[in-house]
Amino acid sequence: MTDLNTPARGAATGTGDRSRPRAALPALCVTQIVSWGIVYYAFPVLNPQITAATGWPAGATTAAFSLGLVVSALAGIRVGRILDRRGPRTVMTVGSVVGVVSLLIVAAAPNLPVFMTGWALAGLAMATTFYQPAFAALTRWWAPDHVRALTVVTLAGGLASTVFAPLTAALAAQLSWRHTYLVLAGILAAITIPAHTLALRAPWPDAPTAPAHAVTGAAEAARTRPFLLLATAFTLSGFAMYAVVVALVPLFLERGYTTSQAAWALGIGGAGQTLGRTLYAALARRTTATARTTILIALGGVTTAAFAAVPGPYALLIAVSILAGMVRGNLTLLQATAITDRWGATHYGRLSGLLAAPATTAAALAPFAGAALAVPLGGYGPLFCLLATVSMAAVLTAPWTGTAKPH
Repeated sequence: MTDLNTPARGAATGTGDRSRPRAALPALCVTQIVSWGIVYYAFPVLNPQITAATGWPAGATTAAFSLGLVVSALAGIRVGRILDRRGPRTVMTVGSVVGVVSLLIVAAAPNLPVFMTGWALAGLAMATTFYQPAFAALTRWWAPDHVRALTVVTLAGGLASTVFAPLTAALAAQLSWRHTYLVLAGILAAITIPAHTLALRAPWPDAPTAPAHAVTGAAEAARTRPFLLLATAFTLSGFAMYAVVVALVPLFLERGYTTSQAAWALGIGGAGQTLGRTLYAALARRTTATARTTILIALGGVTTAAFAAVPGPYALLIAVSILAGMVRGNLTLLQATAITDRWGATHYGRLSGLLAAPATTAAALAPFAGAALAVPLGGYGPLFCLLATVSMAAVLTAPWTGTAKPH
């Protein structure tokens, strides 16, 4: 297992500072905030207004959003291979353009089929602009110090909901949901397209040489027991985590809070993610990859159960949201480093795509499943209890996800 704070032998070409594009890290910090904030976090804030204005069932609109996440999961496998060979510039620039087009389609959709088409296209944008391509870029360009770079970009990314959930709510208070999406599409175009085009121009380094003890091929690594169990743990945990994110606003509305209060609670969770990520390096120094996988997934289940158990007051729910955000922030870094911790960086793009595919698919189904289950379960409180149970099932798998250390 690779030590997070020790440069690996046989490091990648391009580990020196001169090969690192200076603008890439700050640019990716900004584009992760904007891409996640607009393409992902705006939807849970706007969905109640969408259903009220159109008469479309909440289950159907949430299913459209879930479709985008499914497309993202499937496309991510192919995107990972392209990233390994060609780097992030073209992938992320084209993805930004696709994201803008998808939001324009969503905003103009006259019916549910067109609305779903827009979200399917948004799924391609997610696969090519969210964390996976950013992590692949930083892992290759910044190796062997990639954990610092990953931490920085996820610290920024954690602010996506903090910035855009309240901003979206403020826009929606003055504009229709369609015009709100048009404004957000304009912001997405103005910031992410030039940033990805101009900041990611550095030569793409050769892949690092695999250590002698490592599994030599991506296909071989993907068939190992630790990889399959790790994928299972992340899939169960991801299902619960993303269902919580999308269901948080309806939970607050169900308990009598306003849309603005719900949006702020969702947004403050993003601040918690940023705070939590500052602690990950210390956690990594003191634990094995297997131990921190188990600990963090368990804490995710505990915070989800807390949402179910704590009806108020609002300040206490904000505290729970911050704690839940801290755990989510660490889980993001946990997934970003899971491949290099166990199998090195040689096939990072492809293996991360394979690892993320089932988890992203589960995350895609989670909003739809959550909305569908809330009614028969009797509300969003019981739904959060069920999601906590799913997280605890992931905890039972996590202790078996380690690989043997080299001799």
